[in-house]
Amino acid sequence: MAHRELVDYLTGQAERLVGVLEAEHDDLLTAYRVGAALVADHFTEPASLDRTLAVLGTELAVLGRPDRLAAVQGALAAGFAAGLKERVLAEQENIRDAALSARSAAEEARWTSEARFQAIFAEAAIGIGVAELDGAIIDVNDAICEMFGYTREEFLQQNVGTFIHPEDSPGVWDTYRDLIEGRRDHFRLEKPYSRNDGDSIWTDLVVSLVRAHDGTPRFVVAMVEDITERYRLRLQLEHQALHDPLTDLPNRTLLFQRLEEALADPRPHGRVGLCYLDLDDFKAINDTLGHAAGDRLLRTVAGRLAAAVSGTGNGTLVARMGGDEFVVLVPRSSGTAELVSVAEAALAAVRRPVTLDGRSLSVSASAGLIERVAGGGTTAADLMKAADTTLYWAKADGRDRWAFFDADRYATDIGRYELSAELPRALARNEFVVEYQPLVRVGDGGLAGVEALVRWQHPDRGLLGPDHFVPLAEETGLIVPLGRWVLREACRQAARWRDSHPGRPLLVSVNVAVRQLREPGFVADVREALAASELEPGSLQLELTESTLMGTTGEPLRRLRALADLGVRIAIDDFGTGYSNLAYLRNLPVTGLKLAGTFVTGKTRADLPDRVDREILAALVRLAHALDLTVTAEGVETAEQAALLRSLDCDLVQGWHYARAEPPEAFSARLAATA
Repeated sequence: MAHRELVDYLTGQAERLVGVLEAEHDDLLTAYRVGAALVADHFTEPASLDRTLAVLGTELAVLGRPDRLAAVQGALAAGFAAGLKERVLAEQENIRDAALSARSAAEEARWTSEARFQAIFAEAAIGIGVAELDGAIIDVNDAICEMFGYTREEFLQQNVGTFIHPEDSPGVWDTYRDLIEGRRDHFRLEKPYSRNDGDSIWTDLVVSLVRAHDGTPRFVVAMVEDITERYRLRLQLEHQALHDPLTDLPNRTLLFQRLEEALADPRPHGRVGLCYLDLDDFKAINDTLGHAAGDRLLRTVAGRLAAAVSGTGNGTLVARMGGDEFVVLVPRSSGTAELVSVAEAALAAVRRPVTLDGRSLSVSASAGLIERVAGGGTTAADLMKAADTTLYWAKADGRDRWAFFDADRYATDIGRYELSAELPRALARNEFVVEYQPLVRVGDGGLAGVEALVRWQHPDRGLLGPDHFVPLAEETGLIVPLGRWVLREACRQAARWRDSHPGRPLLVSVNVAVRQLREPGFVADVREALAASELEPGSLQLELTESTLMGTTGEPLRRLRALADLGVRIAIDDFGTGYSNLAYLRNLPVTGLKLAGTFVTGKTRADLPDRVDREILAALVRLAHALDLTVTAEGVETAEQAALLRSLDCDLVQGWHYARAEPPEAFSARLAATA
């Protein structure tokens, strides 16, 4: 109440008491009710009664009715006491009712919770088990019984330790011990179990610790999900990801994993060996018998390889890289002798005849061997690359054999590969130049022309001769655009010399690769080069090797005849190193022969040819002239050789005795000096 409300209330109660004192007859019931009303209105403190009685005794005594005053005070006190008693009893009753209600609600909640837990426990799809800290199993649900093949009674006779499995991960039971000793509250893992019938299942296991109210470990609860099918599917997918589908051998991915592990071996002086195999002429089997037969052959070879090296130990692994390539990894090699033994066993296994579609086939393979010290900084990719290169050495050396890695040879091959990779960029950057070696008339020693020889002005390696890069250009096909560029450059330069030295006809001779001759646009390239430079066709000579011309038929031969009809001269380069059969010259539009330098020199570069070689040389010159062919001798290095060629009536000569190949400016100066 607010203060004003309180004053009004107490004034009203006081007036009721004054009315009792002033009444004609005793009305103690009203006083009694005032006392009870005070309690009902929460004036329940003992001081309230004490203060009320004191105020009544002091303030109402003036009314002159002391006997009635005492009776009124007594009735007031009795009403107050009775009201207080009734209030206390009511409050106690309320407390008792509340306690009973709370207890009933708690019992109901506990019963509901236990019923809910029992329903979840009993009907759960995953297995649930409860065990004491000593491992004694005290409760299980139906799902775990069905999962493990035990009845509930059989399960309750088991101990957690019964379910140790041979394939358990290391440390599983140490983790369990940490749990029951309170050092952790739960853990989760995948674990195998043995069923009652002896079969194995894989599970997703979650184990939790239940603590008492004081935090001490009390029970262990395990929740188990059967993931056997999922686990097997995962194993199958992992196997498929790491194995070749055709042969079921480990694939490239698994091989690299094992190789990297072997190279990281911390053991001192540990060695790793690789045997890289490739079947010889496998493409011919695919082309003749079909891919299905080829696949059967690969499966047969894979099985033989695995059987041949399985007994070698040391963790040897046979993998299929793809196609007809296989790799044998010896991760703990004892030395080169073991690796050679593995290679010979593998090659012998492949070499045994194979029957396909009723045909007995002889199959062979080539192998590249390499061995490295583990932990030496070599990467798996480097080792595989070196082994692959070594394999092709074995093929180049004759096939059906193995070759061992050679660092010097590998460095040379790597250098060739790097040059090959740089060729397209070099052509785009105009790094190639053409030098010219003079062609000299034997009769009067005058300049008859030049042979155009391409050089590579490499930014790092300096000036490189054609032997360094022309074979690479032929392998990669870049010889076509490179040869086209050389042809145009030589024609332009020949036209400049013609214009600067009129009246001195010069022949420019350009080498042509077999790949160029097979190009459909080769004749058009020659026409364009002549038209762009305005050079007469008769001033251009194209040099082709003897082996190139011997197999020339069909379109390539028609291209040669088209060029000859155009007026371009055609010469056979390095004549005498190939077939040396003059009869085929009748069918070719050839105008000249260039004799190989070996006909001119003897056993050493300073020697003359011996008597037999001189007779052969003389016969070649006579026969060439009989066919109306000019003869050019290459590699002339001494005056004696020049004199010999003059005596044999050779037409043209070239070589260091006369001049080396030189830039166009140097030849221009030579022309001017001999004017």
